[in-house]
Amino acid sequence: MNALAEKLSEVVKEKSGVSRLTLTNFRNYAGLRLETDLCPIILTGENGSGKTNVLEAISFLTPGRGLRGARLADIKRLTPSLVTPDFEPANESFSWAVSAQILKNGETFNLGTAVQKNCRENEDDFRTFERRIVQIEGQKISSQAELGKYLSAIWVTPQMDRLFLGGTQPRRSFLDRMVYAFDLEHAKRTANFEHLYKQWYQLLKTGQADARWLLSLEEEMSALGVAIAAARRELVAKLNTFIEHEPDDVFPDIELQLDGTIEKMLDDKPAVDVEDFYRENLCRQRHSVINNDYVDGVNRTDFKVYYKKKHMPAELCSTGEQKSLLVSIILAETKCQILYKGFAPVLLLDEVTTHLDDIKRDALLMKIKNLGLQAWITSTEPTIFDVLKNDALFLHVKNNTVTTSF
Repeated sequence: MNALAEKLSEVVKEKSGVSRLTLTNFRNYAGLRLETDLCPIILTGENGSGKTNVLEAISFLTPGRGLRGARLADIKRLTPSLVTPDFEPANESFSWAVSAQILKNGETFNLGTAVQKNCRENEDDFRTFERRIVQIEGQKISSQAELGKYLSAIWVTPQMDRLFLGGTQPRRSFLDRMVYAFDLEHAKRTANFEHLYKQWYQLLKTGQADARWLLSLEEEMSALGVAIAAARRELVAKLNTFIEHEPDDVFPDIELQLDGTIEKMLDDKPAVDVEDFYRENLCRQRHSVINNDYVDGVNRTDFKVYYKKKHMPAELCSTGEQKSLLVSIILAETKCQILYKGFAPVLLLDEVTTHLDDIKRDALLMKIKNLGLQAWITSTEPTIFDVLKNDALFLHVKNNTVTTSF
């Protein structure tokens, strides 16, 4: 056992993960409670049975909009249950709720999130709106970022099979989710930047803002943008260093790069100078926004992945190679989180075995087992998990229920 393996083994002696999960009016589930072990959990069933919905529920116990990026209103069950949510306070009106008992290095914590229905009323406005609330140990918290102190989740979905193809936005979101795990403020920064950018864009389009107002927004955007770029650079450098010193024995070696003006400028310029450039550049690009032209900045950065052995960008690799490259990133991120955060993330792997050959599929499953991870894995075929038959909890999903499968 090498030094890294020994250190990883030491960190994960006290396992981390979800020991109890409760859903109320969530997607197809009127009410569901699962008691689980901190081991690989295999969810099998027909397509459309609700396997992914269980993984999505867990993803809502971390900062952000979940693994589907869904609107809150789209998640509630169409025929609500009369079951009282396992979520305090019980006398409030909820659209849907998720709660869980979490084990983190031997300590138990209770996390919950729900969408609360409210009414807004004045002389001209009477409507219902929904907002997400979060609780830790029964106490409401103001920032979702706090969830990251107790539970970290890394996910792979079928949509990510095309991550390296098409536009830059999915890759940028994938990168930023990785950054969230190491920098709990990153999610807040990216959300604030997006909000400011939308204000700036709308003001320019309508022509209703004076120069001082626009300059104020540009100053805030440039400061946030440089902080976002710096956090991305730090994460990419950390993963590249890790991968270089600890290459995987099965999955391909990779190199990660950032293709963005602001990120590249930080290679050799002080942050304050880059902020000045960014602010001035936003000012210069006001006319471009009005004419629907390209506006450069951290909201355009691309996350590039290269297959080292072939000296080839991921987008030119085969479908199977792209899936293997994605798994390489996930494994490196998982190990880095264990070492730097001191507790293991939960893996949410939706149809992860698709496009992997038998050797790589079994290798991935054994790595999950040997790292002592809790991984929630979905598939329509239970037989492909034979290497875990004595080490995993097998569940079957059918007719909006989940039962133990033997």
